[in-house]
Amino acid sequence: MQSLIGDNDHEGAIMFNGITATISVGGEKTATDWYTRLLDRAPDARPMAGLVEWRLAETCGIQIWEDPERAGGSTVVIDVDDLDSLAGCLDAAGIEHDGPAPGGGRRILPIADPDGNQVVFFGE
Repeated sequence: MQSLIGDNDHEGAIMFNGITATISVGGEKTATDWYTRLLDRAPDARPMAGLVEWRLAETCGIQIWEDPERAGGSTVVIDVDDLDSLAGCLDAAGIEHDGPAPGGGRRILPIADPDGNQVVFFGE
């Protein structure tokens, strides 16, 4: 039987090659504008109506999906290398936050998008 989670040492294991987190939003335009400010760049793709995507690294990214009934219930956690610099970038972008704080053994910087979805950055 194949394992969904494995490594190269286990015959038949299926290797995961990347991950994309999807965030449900109430309106594509408002969310696209906000995430463009957050990430300081335009989206990388618009695969279909209501779906907008940013690649964060070679094998990971985030998407916003217009789904008003589910908007505000998403949480995404993103590992960054410098929370203090990120806080400065958020300030420059006009995105409210309370600054880095202790959390889970590392520091975190949680923010909320206009729909109330949680974006939590963690790192040093």
